[in-house]
Amino acid sequence: MPAVLARSRTRRGSLRIADRVFVKTAARAAREALDGAWVGRPGRGAPPKVSVAVSGRTATVRVGVELPFPAALAVLAGAVRDRVVEQVTALTGTRVAEVTVVIERLVPATTGGK
Repeated sequence: MPAVLARSRTRRGSLRIADRVFVKTAARAAREALDGAWVGRPGRGAPPKVSVAVSGRTATVRVGVELPFPAALAVLAGAVRDRVVEQVTALTGTRVAEVTVVIERLVPATTGGK
């Protein structure tokens, strides 16, 4: 490796991604994962509530969601988890160690949400 390249790599500095960026990324991913579940329903659940803890290059995410009912709840929660891992990793370069999906409310088809 040329000496010039070796020196430039040691002087690049560091990158710190604010926690709010992880929160917004995870919330958007959760909404995208649930988009299809709300099709044909008069309303949608509340936006996902996300909290993130980042330690070094590893993130732990908690996502609170409202889901349509009746629906395959485990399948929807799994889709949220998978999409959050995929998007947070792809967009931030941070490994996601765990995603906890909490179903905070079930929205019956007849009520139209909040």
